[in-house]
Amino acid sequence: MSKDDIMQIKIVLEGITPKIWRRFQVSNKLTFHQLHNVIQAVMGWTNSHLYSFIVDDKEYQDDRYDPLERGLLSSRKQKIGVLQAKQKFIYTYDFGDNWEHLLAVEKLLSKDASAAHPFCIEGERNCPPEDSGSVPGYYRLMTVRKNKKHPEYEELIKGWLGEDYDPERFSAQEINIELRRLFPKKGKKKPDGRARYWVLNK
Repeated sequence: MSKDDIMQIKIVLEGITPKIWRRFQVSNKLTFHQLHNVIQAVMGWTNSHLYSFIVDDKEYQDDRYDPLERGLLSSRKQKIGVLQAKQKFIYTYDFGDNWEHLLAVEKLLSKDASAAHPFCIEGERNCPPEDSGSVPGYYRLMTVRKNKKHPEYEELIKGWLGEDYDPERFSAQEINIELRRLFPKKGKKKPDGRARYWVLNK
């Protein structure tokens, strides 16, 4: 694998059917922390919780604000170039709800200087709402959402989830706009209108 290869990765959120998944491409120069930021964008999470990667029995976490526990490795220091074609690994987001994702490196591609990366190719379905109570909580919300006469509809849907939430919604175009804000091309200034994007890329 050369230093400029592009990885095509498929990510699937475990435990939910029909499947919630994405296919995207990233440079192998990214760190695991930067890959975390890509995943947040392509899946639709809000980057509000801690995360970890498990690769070949090694666990990577963010060590920027807290020292890592013994045995854990820094996601900000290790680059994803250690991954090989066909390799599978785990990404867990939010240690409370414990959203587990299975990722697979589908193939390695030669870098195209004219192409923008990271780039979301395709996917299906909306990711769950944050803090919804993991898979059981998500299914409960979806059950209540379908029945406006449900005794919890007013509180859970109107008052919290929002009636405009669509579990089938997916837009690669919107995701790629988000990725361009998160990862502007070299020589371009980082966006200054939304502080969150600056923090994510630091």
